[in-house]
Amino acid sequence: MTPSLQYAYFPGCVAQGACRELHLATTTLAQALGIELVELKKASCCGSGTFKETSQLLEDTVNARNIALAEELNLPLLTHCSTCQGVIGHADERLKDAQNNDPAYLEQVNDYLQKENCSPYRGTSRVTHLLWALVQDYGLETLAQKIVKPLTGLNCAAFYGCYLLRAQEQIPEDNPRNPQSLENIFRLVGANAIYYDGRVQCCGWPISSYGTPQSFQMAGRHLQDAVAAGADCLVTPCPLCHLQLDSRQPEISRALGIELALPVLHLPQLVALALDIEPEAVGLDRHVTPVDRVLEKLGL
Repeated sequence: MTPSLQYAYFPGCVAQGACRELHLATTTLAQALGIELVELKKASCCGSGTFKETSQLLEDTVNARNIALAEELNLPLLTHCSTCQGVIGHADERLKDAQNNDPAYLEQVNDYLQKENCSPYRGTSRVTHLLWALVQDYGLETLAQKIVKPLTGLNCAAFYGCYLLRAQEQIPEDNPRNPQSLENIFRLVGANAIYYDGRVQCCGWPISSYGTPQSFQMAGRHLQDAVAAGADCLVTPCPLCHLQLDSRQPEISRALGIELALPVLHLPQLVALALDIEPEAVGLDRHVTPVDRVLEKLGL
Protein backbone atom coordinates (compact mmCIF):
# COMPACT_ATOMS: atom_id res chain seq x y z
CA MET A 1 0.00 0.00 0.00
CA THR A 2 1.31 3.46 -0.89
CA PRO A 3 2.08 5.44 2.28
CA SER A 4 0.11 8.62 2.90
CA LEU A 5 2.72 11.34 3.20
CA GLN A 6 2.33 15.08 3.55
CA TYR A 7 5.07 17.69 3.88
CA ALA A 8 5.50 21.41 4.17
CA TYR A 9 7.47 21.98 0.98
CA PHE A 10 10.41 24.40 0.90
CA PRO A 11 11.44 24.62 -2.78
CA GLY A 12 14.28 27.12 -2.32
CA CYS A 13 15.33 29.99 -4.58
CA VAL A 14 17.20 28.29 -7.43
CA ALA A 15 14.41 25.85 -8.25
CA GLN A 16 11.95 28.71 -8.46
CA GLY A 17 14.24 30.97 -10.49
CA ALA A 18 17.21 29.88 -12.57
CA CYS A 19 16.26 26.18 -12.70
CA ARG A 20 12.48 26.04 -12.59
CA GLU A 21 12.49 22.62 -14.18
CA LEU A 22 13.67 21.21 -10.85
CA HIS A 23 10.63 22.52 -8.97
CA LEU A 24 8.46 21.12 -11.76
CA ALA A 25 10.17 17.73 -11.50
CA THR A 26 9.72 17.54 -7.74
CA THR A 27 6.04 18.44 -7.73
CA THR A 28 5.33 16.14 -10.68
CA LEU A 29 7.05 13.19 -9.03
CA ALA A 30 5.31 13.84 -5.72
CA GLN A 31 1.94 13.84 -7.41
CA ALA A 32 2.74 10.58 -9.21
CA LEU A 33 3.74 8.95 -5.91
CA GLY A 34 0.76 10.29 -3.98
CA ILE A 35 2.91 12.55 -1.79
CA GLU A 36 1.24 15.82 -0.85
CA LEU A 37 3.47 18.89 -0.86
CA VAL A 38 2.06 21.99 0.82
CA GLU A 39 4.28 24.75 -0.52
CA LEU A 40 5.52 27.29 2.01
CA LYS A 41 4.81 30.33 -0.14
CA LYS A 42 5.71 32.75 2.66
CA ALA A 43 9.11 31.16 3.27
CA SER A 44 12.28 33.17 2.67
CA CYS A 45 15.69 32.22 1.32
CA CYS A 46 17.62 30.05 3.78
CA GLY A 47 20.73 32.14 3.11
CA SER A 48 22.66 29.27 1.51
CA GLY A 49 25.29 29.56 4.22
CA THR A 50 26.06 33.26 3.66
CA PHE A 51 23.94 34.86 6.41
CA LYS A 52 26.13 33.40 9.14
CA GLU A 53 29.14 35.21 7.69
CA THR A 54 27.48 38.39 8.99
CA SER A 55 25.49 37.00 11.89
CA GLN A 56 24.66 33.54 13.21
CA LEU A 57 21.63 35.08 14.87
CA LEU A 58 20.41 36.31 11.48
CA GLU A 59 20.70 32.86 9.92
CA ASP A 60 18.99 31.20 12.87
CA THR A 61 16.16 33.74 13.02
CA VAL A 62 15.42 33.58 9.29
CA ASN A 63 15.31 29.80 9.36
CA ALA A 64 13.45 29.62 12.66
CA ARG A 65 10.73 31.50 10.79
CA ASN A 66 10.87 29.02 7.89
CA ILE A 67 10.56 26.09 10.27
CA ALA A 68 7.80 27.81 12.23
CA LEU A 69 5.77 28.03 9.00
CA ALA A 70 5.92 24.23 8.79
CA GLU A 71 5.08 23.95 12.48
CA GLU A 72 1.93 26.00 11.88
CA LEU A 73 0.83 23.19 9.54
CA ASN A 74 1.96 20.45 11.95
CA LEU A 75 4.03 18.99 9.11
CA PRO A 76 7.69 18.09 8.60
CA LEU A 77 9.58 20.55 6.43
CA LEU A 78 10.80 18.97 3.19
CA THR A 79 13.23 20.45 0.70
CA HIS A 80 14.72 19.03 -2.49
CA CYS A 81 17.85 21.15 -2.13
CA SER A 82 20.98 19.83 -0.42
CA THR A 83 22.07 23.36 0.46
CA CYS A 84 18.71 24.28 1.98
CA GLN A 85 18.67 20.99 3.89
CA GLY A 86 22.12 21.64 5.33
CA VAL A 87 21.43 25.25 6.31
CA ILE A 88 17.90 24.82 7.68
CA GLY A 89 18.74 21.47 9.26
CA HIS A 90 21.78 22.90 11.05
CA ALA A 91 19.79 25.90 12.25
CA ASP A 92 17.18 23.48 13.58
CA GLU A 93 19.91 21.59 15.45
CA ARG A 94 21.21 24.78 17.05
CA LEU A 95 17.74 25.95 18.02
CA LYS A 96 16.79 22.60 19.53
CA ASP A 97 20.05 22.66 21.50
CA ALA A 98 19.23 26.19 22.67
CA GLN A 99 15.89 24.96 24.03
CA ASN A 100 17.83 22.89 26.57
CA ASN A 101 21.11 24.73 26.98
CA ASP A 102 20.65 28.38 26.02
CA PRO A 103 16.99 29.42 26.44
CA ALA A 104 17.97 33.10 26.40
CA TYR A 105 19.24 32.72 22.82
CA LEU A 106 16.02 31.03 21.69
CA GLU A 107 14.03 33.75 23.41
CA GLN A 108 16.02 36.33 21.46
CA VAL A 109 15.22 34.55 18.19
CA ASN A 110 11.53 34.31 19.03
CA ASP A 111 11.42 37.96 20.11
CA TYR A 112 12.53 38.95 16.61
CA LEU A 113 9.86 36.68 15.12
CA GLN A 114 7.20 38.18 17.37
CA LYS A 115 8.14 41.71 16.25
CA GLU A 116 7.38 40.59 12.68
CA ASN A 117 4.08 38.97 13.73
CA CYS A 118 5.52 35.52 13.02
CA SER A 119 4.83 32.34 14.97
CA PRO A 120 7.57 31.34 17.43
CA TYR A 121 9.93 28.46 16.79
CA ARG A 122 8.83 25.46 18.89
CA GLY A 123 11.10 22.71 17.59
CA THR A 124 8.24 20.37 16.69
CA SER A 125 8.83 19.87 12.94
CA ARG A 126 11.42 17.56 11.41
CA VAL A 127 13.57 19.01 8.63
CA THR A 128 14.19 16.49 5.85
CA HIS A 129 15.30 16.20 2.24
CA LEU A 130 13.46 14.56 -0.66
CA LEU A 131 16.19 11.91 -0.85
CA TRP A 132 15.68 10.89 2.78
CA ALA A 133 11.90 11.06 2.34
CA LEU A 134 12.01 8.64 -0.59
CA VAL A 135 14.40 6.22 1.08
CA GLN A 136 13.05 6.25 4.63
CA ASP A 137 9.51 7.66 4.69
CA TYR A 138 8.15 6.36 1.39
CA GLY A 139 10.46 3.35 1.44
CA LEU A 140 12.48 1.69 -1.29
CA GLU A 141 10.26 -1.40 -1.32
CA THR A 142 7.19 0.73 -1.95
CA LEU A 143 8.99 2.81 -4.54
CA ALA A 144 10.07 -0.36 -6.34
CA GLN A 145 6.41 -1.24 -6.85
CA LYS A 146 5.94 1.98 -8.82
CA ILE A 147 8.69 1.30 -11.35
CA VAL A 148 7.18 0.59 -14.77
CA LYS A 149 10.10 1.47 -17.06
CA PRO A 150 13.43 0.27 -15.61
CA LEU A 151 16.37 2.41 -16.68
CA THR A 152 18.33 -0.62 -17.80
CA GLY A 153 21.89 0.04 -18.88
CA LEU A 154 21.99 3.69 -17.78
CA ASN A 155 25.20 4.49 -15.89
CA CYS A 156 24.44 7.04 -13.19
CA ALA A 157 27.06 8.86 -11.11
CA ALA A 158 25.83 10.49 -7.90
CA PHE A 159 26.77 14.03 -6.91
CA TYR A 160 25.49 14.47 -3.35
CA GLY A 161 26.73 17.98 -2.66
CA CYS A 162 28.58 18.79 0.53
CA TYR A 163 25.75 20.49 2.47
CA LEU A 164 23.51 17.42 2.44
CA LEU A 165 26.21 15.25 3.98
CA ARG A 166 28.26 17.42 6.29
CA ALA A 167 26.51 20.70 7.17
CA GLN A 168 24.70 19.19 10.16
CA GLU A 169 26.17 17.70 13.30
CA GLN A 170 24.17 14.49 12.90
CA ILE A 171 23.25 12.74 9.64
CA PRO A 172 21.41 9.61 10.80
CA GLU A 173 20.07 8.88 7.31
CA ASP A 174 23.39 7.92 5.71
CA ASN A 175 27.16 7.80 6.09
CA PRO A 176 28.41 11.35 5.35
CA ARG A 177 31.76 10.05 4.07
CA ASN A 178 30.49 7.08 2.10
CA PRO A 179 26.76 7.54 1.41
CA GLN A 180 24.77 4.97 -0.52
CA SER A 181 21.23 6.39 -0.67
CA LEU A 182 21.45 7.70 -4.23
CA GLU A 183 23.21 4.58 -5.46
CA ASN A 184 20.49 2.45 -3.86
CA ILE A 185 17.88 4.42 -5.79
CA PHE A 186 19.87 4.02 -9.00
CA ARG A 187 19.83 0.24 -8.62
CA LEU A 188 16.16 0.25 -7.66
CA VAL A 189 15.19 2.05 -10.90
CA GLY A 190 17.30 -0.41 -12.90
CA ALA A 191 20.32 1.81 -13.54
CA ASN A 192 23.99 1.14 -12.76
CA ALA A 193 25.74 3.05 -9.97
CA ILE A 194 29.04 4.61 -11.00
CA TYR A 195 31.53 5.49 -8.26
CA TYR A 196 34.17 8.22 -8.50
CA ASP A 197 35.97 10.41 -5.95
CA GLY A 198 34.04 13.62 -6.54
CA ARG A 199 30.61 12.29 -5.63
CA VAL A 200 30.87 13.54 -2.02
CA GLN A 201 32.87 16.71 -2.69
CA CYS A 202 31.89 20.34 -3.25
CA CYS A 203 30.75 21.38 -6.73
CA GLY A 204 32.60 24.68 -6.42
CA TRP A 205 29.52 26.90 -6.41
CA PRO A 206 30.23 28.54 -3.01
CA ILE A 207 33.44 30.14 -4.33
CA SER A 208 32.18 30.94 -7.83
CA SER A 209 31.54 34.63 -7.12
CA TYR A 210 35.11 35.41 -6.02
CA GLY A 211 37.17 32.47 -7.28
CA THR A 212 35.58 31.63 -10.62
CA PRO A 213 38.63 29.88 -12.18
CA GLN A 214 39.07 27.69 -9.10
CA SER A 215 35.32 27.02 -9.00
CA PHE A 216 35.34 25.88 -12.62
CA GLN A 217 38.40 23.71 -12.01
CA MET A 218 36.64 21.94 -9.14
CA ALA A 219 33.49 21.31 -11.14
CA GLY A 220 35.42 20.34 -14.25
CA ARG A 221 37.46 17.78 -12.35
CA HIS A 222 34.32 16.12 -11.01
CA LEU A 223 32.71 16.04 -14.44
CA GLN A 224 35.83 14.61 -16.08
CA ASP A 225 36.23 11.97 -13.35
CA ALA A 226 32.60 10.89 -13.76
CA VAL A 227 33.05 10.59 -17.52
CA ALA A 228 36.28 8.62 -17.07
CA ALA A 229 34.44 6.25 -14.70
CA GLY A 230 31.88 5.52 -17.43
CA ALA A 231 28.96 7.74 -16.38
CA ASP A 232 26.19 8.54 -18.84
CA CYS A 233 24.94 11.26 -16.49
CA LEU A 234 25.35 12.87 -13.10
CA VAL A 235 22.41 12.80 -10.70
CA THR A 236 22.26 15.38 -7.94
CA PRO A 237 19.76 16.17 -5.17
CA CYS A 238 20.83 19.83 -5.10
CA PRO A 239 19.61 22.66 -7.37
CA LEU A 240 22.75 24.71 -6.61
CA CYS A 241 24.94 21.80 -7.71
CA HIS A 242 22.70 21.45 -10.75
CA LEU A 243 23.12 25.13 -11.55
CA GLN A 244 26.89 24.78 -11.35
CA LEU A 245 27.28 21.45 -13.13
CA ASP A 246 24.57 21.79 -15.78
CA SER A 247 23.88 25.46 -16.42
CA ARG A 248 27.52 26.52 -16.21
CA GLN A 249 28.96 23.46 -17.90
CA PRO A 250 29.50 25.28 -21.22
CA GLU A 251 31.50 27.97 -19.37
CA ILE A 252 33.46 25.27 -17.54
CA SER A 253 34.22 23.53 -20.83
CA ARG A 254 35.52 26.74 -22.36
CA ALA A 255 37.59 27.60 -19.29
CA LEU A 256 39.23 24.16 -19.28
CA GLY A 257 39.53 23.89 -23.05
CA ILE A 258 37.73 20.55 -23.20
CA GLU A 259 34.32 19.36 -24.33
CA LEU A 260 32.39 17.86 -21.41
CA ALA A 261 28.72 17.52 -22.48
CA LEU A 262 27.78 15.33 -19.49
CA PRO A 263 24.03 15.45 -18.76
CA VAL A 264 23.05 16.37 -15.21
CA LEU A 265 19.73 15.17 -13.81
CA HIS A 266 17.95 16.24 -10.64
CA LEU A 267 16.98 13.25 -8.47
CA PRO A 268 13.20 13.48 -9.10
CA GLN A 269 13.80 13.63 -12.86
CA LEU A 270 15.60 10.29 -12.78
CA VAL A 271 12.92 8.59 -10.68
CA ALA A 272 10.19 10.08 -12.87
CA LEU A 273 11.68 8.48 -15.99
CA ALA A 274 11.43 5.07 -14.28
CA LEU A 275 7.76 5.81 -13.59
CA ASP A 276 7.34 6.37 -17.35
CA ILE A 277 6.62 10.07 -16.93
CA GLU A 278 7.31 12.03 -20.11
CA PRO A 279 10.70 13.79 -20.08
CA GLU A 280 9.12 17.16 -20.89
CA ALA A 281 6.79 16.81 -17.90
CA VAL A 282 9.80 17.02 -15.58
CA GLY A 283 11.66 19.69 -17.53
CA LEU A 284 14.35 17.58 -19.15
CA ASP A 285 13.97 19.65 -22.30
CA ARG A 286 14.99 22.79 -20.39
CA HIS A 287 18.54 21.84 -19.40
CA VAL A 288 21.49 23.87 -20.63
CA THR A 289 23.53 20.70 -21.17
CA PRO A 290 21.32 18.48 -23.37
CA VAL A 291 20.14 15.15 -21.99
CA ASP A 292 19.69 13.58 -25.43
CA ARG A 293 22.26 10.84 -24.85
CA VAL A 294 20.37 9.70 -21.73
CA LEU A 295 17.02 9.62 -23.51
CA GLU A 296 18.50 7.86 -26.54
CA LYS A 297 20.06 5.17 -24.35
CA LEU A 298 16.68 4.60 -22.74
CA GLY A 299 14.88 4.56 -26.06
CA LEU A 300 12.88 7.70 -25.30
